[in-house]
Amino acid sequence: CAVKAAQVLSEIAKNEEMKKPCIEADLILTLIPLLESTDQEMLLHAGRAIGRICYDNRDLQEELVKVGVITSLVRILTDYAESEPLVHVDLLALCNLADLETAKEALSKTKVAEQLVKQLRRAKNHERLEIVFEVLQALAENDALKVQLVEAGVQEVLSEILLRLQGSSQAEDTCIVKAASDLIVSLLLGGKKGNTNKLKVVKNNAKATVSTLSRHENSRGKDSLNSQIARLISITVFLLSLTCLVLPFSSDGNCVRMVQLGVIHQLLDLLEKHVESGDVSVQHAALSALRNLAIPVVNKVQMLEEGVAERIHALLRSEMPPVQFKLLGTLRMLADGQADAAEILGQDPMLLNRLVQWCNANDHTGVHGEANRLLASILRHNRSQEVVKAIQEAQGVKHLVSMTTSEHAAMQNEALNALAIASAIDLETLEESFKESQLVQSLHKLLQDDNTSPEVKYNSMGLLCSLLNSGDLRQEIEEDKIKETLEQLCSHSNESVVKEAVTTLQVLRGET
Repeated sequence: CAVKAAQVLSEIAKNEEMKKPCIEADLILTLIPLLESTDQEMLLHAGRAIGRICYDNRDLQEELVKVGVITSLVRILTDYAESEPLVHVDLLALCNLADLETAKEALSKTKVAEQLVKQLRRAKNHERLEIVFEVLQALAENDALKVQLVEAGVQEVLSEILLRLQGSSQAEDTCIVKAASDLIVSLLLGGKKGNTNKLKVVKNNAKATVSTLSRHENSRGKDSLNSQIARLISITVFLLSLTCLVLPFSSDGNCVRMVQLGVIHQLLDLLEKHVESGDVSVQHAALSALRNLAIPVVNKVQMLEEGVAERIHALLRSEMPPVQFKLLGTLRMLADGQADAAEILGQDPMLLNRLVQWCNANDHTGVHGEANRLLASILRHNRSQEVVKAIQEAQGVKHLVSMTTSEHAAMQNEALNALAIASAIDLETLEESFKESQLVQSLHKLLQDDNTSPEVKYNSMGLLCSLLNSGDLRQEIEEDKIKETLEQLCSHSNESVVKEAVTTLQVLRGET
């Protein structure tokens, strides 16, 4: 009798006009206990009735959460995972409630993540996939649920679904691919409780992606990845690159493995299509991945051998500052510690001229700073006189002199070291630019300023020692009375500064 009554109510609730009488009669409170039944037919009809009566009624939905409906829904999803009709009704109910913060909080205390991942893996038709994705997307806004989903292996299922749908031209498949890619982005973004939860997301995504791409490489070949799958790769490689960045490199070889699989060129292919237009989220993911994947030395070597620097350089035609910023960062990472890369980049007149243009432009501070840092990096890691001359001819030296007075100590030190190395290679070529840009006077101010960090003072004196090899610059140093400042620094609180001040004074006096 109760089953029949629930069935009748579920049919009545289909009619919009009948919802209000059902609500006024408090039928919801009567139906909720029926969700504890073990009779599948009862669960089906009671679930449908509750869902239809409460649809698009936020107050009633909040009331459902308060009386514990979440626990019942998760139990049904767990106990009757093979029952298609019950699972369908249950997922629809979760879909209606998942946007509520109270529902997310309640769900985070259950094992709903495991059950949803199981249903995502079991889903065979587009309708079921779309419902599950809608629920997952809503739950991924919650930090605790986000981590639970990753720990349940959602990233592995997403990778498998995307690889299964590759090459399809059907509109339904394209929608699923987009939903999966968007969910991966959601799993990474946000996070109000620090980096611990994000790190779990990153690490699990990385491992799953490497594993899936390895299987795909063995069965289909790297070149068969289409543009939609490339979108997934661009985002998951971003996660991988973060893994490399924040975890001890020796403990996780995913970053290296990803480069070995040829993903770098997949990312570059993607960027070449989207660098001037297209999905901004794809561009940012791919660019961040490229920059961070260029950090490990083993990756630098392989990327340079495969001509990645030249391809990145070609992409600098973009007029989008965020794209320029990240491309410049990637080139800087490639040049870091690699003399060959520094020499190639440092003898490219088109690149140097573009860098100098960006150094002159102040409308985007990020690009301005990154252009200066790349110039400094090229000089710091270069050992060629030709590179020094090329940067001088491009009028880049004055920008590095200006960089020594940056508000960021790291940039100051990069500039000072770069100029010191360049001076040791070819001081004669740089002498006139140093005089025009008043380098000596800038260094003196750094040494006099009590706010200058000890490391910057130390590097400033190291550069001064190089400048003393020029007669004209030595004269400027003597006229500016830097000797008195150096003598004062001999009683500085920092031991390294004291030693360098003594050494510089000896060079100035001709004692060494």
